[in-house]
Amino acid sequence: MPARYDLPTVRLPGIDEPPHHAVIRRMLAAGAVLAATVLVVYLDRGGYRDSVDGRVSLLDAVYYATVTLSTTGYGDVIPATPSARLVNVLVITPLRVLFLIILVGTTLEVLTTRTRDQWRLTKWRRKVQAHTVVVGYGTKGRSAIRALIADGTDPAQIVVIDPDPGQVAEANKAGLAAVLGDATRGEVLTQAEIAEASLVLVAAQRDDTAVLVTLTVRQQNATTPIVVAVRESENAPLLMQSGATSVVVSSEAAGRLLGLSALSPATGELFEDLLVPHKDLEMTERDLLPAEIGRPARESADLVLAVIRDGKLHRFGEEPARMLLAGDRVVVVRHA
Repeated sequence: MPARYDLPTVRLPGIDEPPHHAVIRRMLAAGAVLAATVLVVYLDRGGYRDSVDGRVSLLDAVYYATVTLSTTGYGDVIPATPSARLVNVLVITPLRVLFLIILVGTTLEVLTTRTRDQWRLTKWRRKVQAHTVVVGYGTKGRSAIRALIADGTDPAQIVVIDPDPGQVAEANKAGLAAVLGDATRGEVLTQAEIAEASLVLVAAQRDDTAVLVTLTVRQQNATTPIVVAVRESENAPLLMQSGATSVVVSSEAAGRLLGLSALSPATGELFEDLLVPHKDLEMTERDLLPAEIGRPARESADLVLAVIRDGKLHRFGEEPARMLLAGDRVVVVRHA
């Protein structure tokens, strides 16, 4: 079960080590400084005087190092000889300063962590716009993000939403900003700046969750394209009614590819090439080249599968797709 949470939390990549790790590391460093001071005092114990018995034992050396580094200084153990006082000036005093720096540095680091994180979050919010929001960082979400990045999308322009802290941590490790929370809640989408998003990909684990996410996204952003992955085809019409721009039926798509590969392994291999960006063949959408304007689609340098004209898709073989006109975009298959 995912950990419970009360408020959505934005987590940015590149966060430093956890605060308790920093505290432990600094405590170990302070202990090393204390041990070094004890060693210096004990090795030169003949130059020190104890007001109780006149001799300095190992315990006295530990006691003296502790009260000296903490600047307490009771004066019951003191450097009595010139050499011991010189060592105090040249060695003990720098160790005392180093000890204090470690302690003060730990305190300052803990106190400034929240301020630093808030500053990074504010800076991120100023920069994030026209970004892609991916709901769900499971297998489908990861694959979609890999495809986006392979196609040239800047990872800094991708924001992940997932209710699982482990998945959010994985997204951060991959260099992605992530929001810990349930994407069916409006405040979670607000944290992801959904109103400024140029694309939303929904890769939820359940189809009913995908429907609720789509409805919630459409309430906050009426124009952004929403591409949704579902398991069952019977839920696709409901998602289109909920505001999805495109619906991908993952189980049927995998089943068709499996059947196609069984009947024609070569055809299945070609489709696999098309699905993996920059492998051998790739399917992509692009603007027309200047030399292609006004010419038949079959004369294009790439294999034209469809023509997008005035926002409408015309597939290969349809009359509008025979001739390429200025302003068209084409869906082509080409060498990667």
